[in-house]
Order: sequence, then structure tokens, then C-alpha cells
Amino acid sequence: MPDPLDTLPAPCLPGPPACAPAASPQLRRAQPSDIPALLAIEERCFVTDRLSRRSFQYLLTRANAATLVEIHDGAVAGYAMILFHAGTLLARLYSFAVDPAFRGRGVGRRLLAAAEQEARGHECIYVRLEVRRDNAAAIALYKDAGYREFGVYSDYYEDHMEALRLEKLLGGRGTTAPLGPRPVPYYQQTTDFTCGAASLMMAMRAIDPAIEPSRKLEVRIWREATTVFMTSGHGGCGPYGLALSAWRRGFAVEIFVKDDDVPFLDSVRDAEKKEVMRVVHEDFLDELADTDIVVHHRTLSADDMARAVHAGAIPIVLISSYRIYREKFPHWVVVSGADDRFLYVHDPLVQDRHHADLDRMSMPIPKLDFERMARYGKAQLKATLLLHARPSPHPSGT
Repeated sequence: MPDPLDTLPAPCLPGPPACAPAASPQLRRAQPSDIPALLAIEERCFVTDRLSRRSFQYLLTRANAATLVEIHDGAVAGYAMILFHAGTLLARLYSFAVDPAFRGRGVGRRLLAAAEQEARGHECIYVRLEVRRDNAAAIALYKDAGYREFGVYSDYYEDHMEALRLEKLLGGRGTTAPLGPRPVPYYQQTTDFTCGAASLMMAMRAIDPAIEPSRKLEVRIWREATTVFMTSGHGGCGPYGLALSAWRRGFAVEIFVKDDDVPFLDSVRDAEKKEVMRVVHEDFLDELADTDIVVHHRTLSADDMARAVHAGAIPIVLISSYRIYREKFPHWVVVSGADDRFLYVHDPLVQDRHHADLDRMSMPIPKLDFERMARYGKAQLKATLLLHARPSPHPSGT
């Protein structure tokens, strides 16, 4: 994300007038007609990582985003662009820049406050952003506004500079961390069909730091846990296969499902494919019989999951993607934390170049909304795994 150097004074530069007396600045939404001015600001502010005309066109007209500009005597002095995410209460300050000719006038502070107000209007409770480590002025601006550092991106910018990750809990100065005794590391799935494997790796790594997530392990777990067929493309991971994969690697697992029906069977029409899925399911059940994996024929509420998190377990939950992506496909996520109002969810899927793992980490989702997400298909399939540390070494090894 481009970021501003707004707190340093700047001399008069070619372009918009900076030294003449100006009328009171005006704040408004950016329009496509502002794109030439926004591109000019990009040219003046950044050597690398500039937004293109095409990106501005998309972000101003099609994205789930808001771009605010401050106008001085008809000139765009700066802008703040904030992205929103369906199904969550998380916003991201995606891009933020102040024309050098207007620095030292409080433009950055006003735009930042306006972006936060826009996020509140979308009922967001967190704003996150990235900033160059060497941008001391911007970092000071953010921290003075109540942002706190919670991570680092290595080699993030085109010139290989790392980025600090900052976030703010809206409505208060500073933030409070989501509740949960175990920090859950994030892993982004590398294929369209390995969300289950990616989610399981995150959960295993949270319990056992010796687990090293990798693409090889991701695909291996998918091969172990796949249902073979689904509506189209590659099959996804089912709850029984994922549980067995975790058990083989030394973890204690509980499965919560309504019954022992074949998962995802209603997503396939072809009779032969349905039969193959039944065979795979029966094989999983036979393998489960030789383990200490506990299968509960009931489902978990959001409050049940929150209590499990506080007790040290990691929930891996099947959801319908529709409320987040407006597409109906089964999708596995990890509950990374909980408090009295929200579950905080790691989603391994990052769909496009305007989003980053920052947008998918510890997404705050109201408990009732999450319960509505946590079901899939006509059969309203509900499935949750609880992953626990095993108190003694697993006899089967890793």
C-alpha cells in the first residue's frame, strides 16, 4: 500500500498552488473524473508501487471501497482509499497519499479521520494498513492516531523494503487483541481447492511450532483428505479426511457433524461420482474406527467455539462462501480468536491483487453472522473440527 509523508513541510512545487492563500478545504468522494489528478499525486509521491489508471478505475467504480479526496481551491490535495470486506467488520486503508505541495497543512490527519469515519459507517470495528518501515513521518501519524503495530511483511515493496502492519480498533485509542491463548499463524492457500489443507496447517502450527506449512504439505494433506469429486473441478477436503490427517501428525481431534452422511454428496449429479464419494467416505469411517478421534453427532454454536478457543483448542469450520465472496462453494476457515461479540477468523483464500493476507487474518465476524455462514448446501451441512494438543506422544509418529 502506498503511504504518505504528510507531517513534513514541503516547498512550493510545480503543479497545484501551495503558497497562495486558499479557501477552506472540502472533503468529498472521489469520482472517475478525478483519476488524472490522482495519477499525478501518485507520480509526485511514489517512485515505485504506484496505482495505475486501470486500478483507480476499478477501485472507484466497481470495488467494495470508498475513496475520499480533499480539495483545495479546486485542486486534489490528497486522497485516502479504504477497502471493505463482505461478511466481516474489517476495513483496510489500501492507499493513502498527500500531494507534496500540500503537506504540513493537516491534510493527512483529516483524510485519515474521514477514512475511519467511513469505516464506522460500514460498521467496521478494525482498520488495518501497511506502511514502509523507513517512512517515519507516516508511522508517527498513524501511531498518533491510535494505530499499533502487529506484524511485519518482509520484502513487501518493489524496492524490497519491508512493511509494518498496523491496526486500530475503532471507537478507542489503540486496540485490544482478540481473545485466545494461542496465536494462530496465517497461511494463504495456493490452489482453489486446498482451503481445508491450508486451514489445518494453520491450526497445527498454532499448537506445534515445529509444523512447517508448505505447498508440499498443503497438497499432501489435500490428497489425504479429499472427497475426490465435487460440483466441478477438484474435490475438496471433508471433515473426516482432515481429522485423520491431523491425527496422523500427532494431534487430538474432535469432529462435530449432524450425522455420518456422505459430505457434499448433493453437490454432485453424476451417479458414478456419487458412488465413488460413498466409497471414499466409508473408507474414512473405517480408518476412524482405529483411532481415538471423537465424533460428536451434534453441531457447535458460535459461543461453543468461543469457549473452545479459550480452552486452548483451534476450531476449523466449514462455511458457505456466499456471505463473503457472493459465490456458493464450501470453504474451510480457522477460528483464531473470540470475545463476547465476535469470532476472529483466518480465511486462507485471497482472491485478487487488491487484497492481501492482511485482509484475511483475524477477520471479526459477529457470532450470529458466523453461525449463518457455518453451513453449506441444500443439506445445510455443518462440520467443525476441534484440534487439541495431545498430552502424550502419538504412537504412530508424524
